Amino acid sequence: MFAVITKTLEERKQAYLENLSKYKARIMICAGTGCVANGSLEVYEEFVNKIEEHGLSVSVAVGLEKEADYVMAKSGCQGFCQMGPLVTIYPQGILYIKVKPEDVDEIIEKTILNGETVDRLLYVSPETNKPIGKADDIPFYSRQRRLGIKLCGHIDALDMEEYIANGGYAMAEKAFTQMTGEEICKLMIESGLRGRGGGGFTTGRKWELTRIQEDPVKYIICNGDEGDPGAFMDRCLLEACPHSVIEGMLIAAKAVGAQEGYIYVRTEYPLAVQRLKIAVEDARKSGFLGKDVFGSGSDFDIHIMEGAGAFVCGEETALIASIEGNRGMPNPKPPFPAQAGLFGKPTVINNVETFANVPVVMQMGAEAYASIGMDTSKGTKTFALTGHVTNTGLIEVPFGTTLRQIIGDIGGGVLNDDGTNCGLDYKAVQIGGPSGGCLTKEHLDLPLDYETLKSVGAMVGSGGLVVINQQTCMVEVARFFMQFTQSESCGKCVVCREGTKQMLNLLTDIVEGRGTAETLELLEQLAETVKVGSLCGLGKTAPNPVLSTLKYFREEYNAHVFEGRCPANQCEAFKKYIVIEEKCKSCGLCARKCPVNAIEGAKGVPYTIDKEKCIKCGACVESCKFNAIMIG
Repeated sequence: MFAVITKTLEERKQAYLENLSKYKARIMICAGTGCVANGSLEVYEEFVNKIEEHGLSVSVAVGLEKEADYVMAKSGCQGFCQMGPLVTIYPQGILYIKVKPEDVDEIIEKTILNGETVDRLLYVSPETNKPIGKADDIPFYSRQRRLGIKLCGHIDALDMEEYIANGGYAMAEKAFTQMTGEEICKLMIESGLRGRGGGGFTTGRKWELTRIQEDPVKYIICNGDEGDPGAFMDRCLLEACPHSVIEGMLIAAKAVGAQEGYIYVRTEYPLAVQRLKIAVEDARKSGFLGKDVFGSGSDFDIHIMEGAGAFVCGEETALIASIEGNRGMPNPKPPFPAQAGLFGKPTVINNVETFANVPVVMQMGAEAYASIGMDTSKGTKTFALTGHVTNTGLIEVPFGTTLRQIIGDIGGGVLNDDGTNCGLDYKAVQIGGPSGGCLTKEHLDLPLDYETLKSVGAMVGSGGLVVINQQTCMVEVARFFMQFTQSESCGKCVVCREGTKQMLNLLTDIVEGRGTAETLELLEQLAETVKVGSLCGLGKTAPNPVLSTLKYFREEYNAHVFEGRCPANQCEAFKKYIVIEEKCKSCGLCARKCPVNAIEGAKGVPYTIDKEKCIKCGACVESCKFNAIMIG
């Protein structure tokens, strides 16, 4: 298909901005997965209905109804997931949090019609106890450095014209019409941009290795198979700013001479898939994809493929096998995909975040981009900040940022199980997902970058960052991640298939009270063996949570094995239910609720629990009205 380009990017930009200026206000509703799950679409519909009830006109897209008073927009994830649904009123830039449909009328009356704020819906600073009106003044946002996700949450996720109005596709046009592939690769190398999917290989060198291959057929693959528990960086980018990923792939295509590309995204991301399909079609209609891209004489088109959710398909050779219609299993390297990848042809594979950063690098220039971050880790990194932390969400910070800054300044501190804030008193931070490792409070001021994290047995990974409080059992944490990787092992190599299974069994023995000194010794030996002997990255990194917790929390393992207790009092096998004699009223309610008749007593005499019979179901604790039963 040949597209006819009737307007330049600059003309489209000016047309959009002119249309936008005609509205009195713009109401931006966060329509990322998290906010949608919390009812943001209902809030959106309520705004449309209520504005019309006031006798005013509203448009659901810029330029659709030029005479309308107000315009509505659905953005992608704005990052502040803990506070959703989020509503931003422009041009004031006022951010409202936790908005419900019943709040809409008040927002319209006070803010949209009279320019006043609804203070009860503003974010309140825990430091000053005062409401903050604008997102840029909230520490969660102000202490980040957003480059790759700078447009996420600020533009209509489905409006390509708004992406263009913010400089979108200008760098792709420049690449196709003004630069050679060699120049682009050199620029990327000089910028220091590294792959954000976990391996951290230099992006420009990967492209250059593909560019110099003589085969005329080459491919670009975007790896959107994000599968780490608690990770949602790629999903948010694809939902909020899919055109940035497409533009990055276009630049890569020009750099290496590729004519075809694939975006491989898991089918569990239906919103991302839907918006990607719309974005690809819009780009195709505008002549940015397909034949004669930007009138340059070069062709490049993109296909979207939905993966079935296999974690191992995040590994590049397994992903390639899946696209080819085969079972997603890794293959030995070399040859590397740059030499023989998809259908045996030279192939560039980068993840979503990497491609989103490519236009940023070109726009800033190599030197400016390389000035951000650390010596060998340039630029910024997005993290999915989750777990026991006040402000969960999507963040982006320069490489070299510390946990003190992320957890304290951006995250707002650690939460105990009872909801109280304990500042920076965390037990561990799991970084890099199931393939990563645990960091402790001694790493509070450790700069987060590829090499530094590797030196302490962790990794940047794709960007999962799970904060763990003091009430958590670290042996159970290791078991949780091992259970995940064991179930996701493709089974191709024996070391990974059987080794992860046996490690899981050994960890289960420990948390269920069957562990011995031999169990600990065998667990450590097995972890080292799986790390060395596995075929792909899944198996090689699967032991990381075990090895890092053994290194930093050995005393918790020892307590389970040698002292018969769980220091965090979480493992059922070590819980002891004890009657507090001075509180017991001898009412007998606990005995009547016990399913195994493990509680005995008489009137006037405190009841007792037979530890041999007790199955630790907790029924006695729930039934006691006098808090006379404790778990010791």
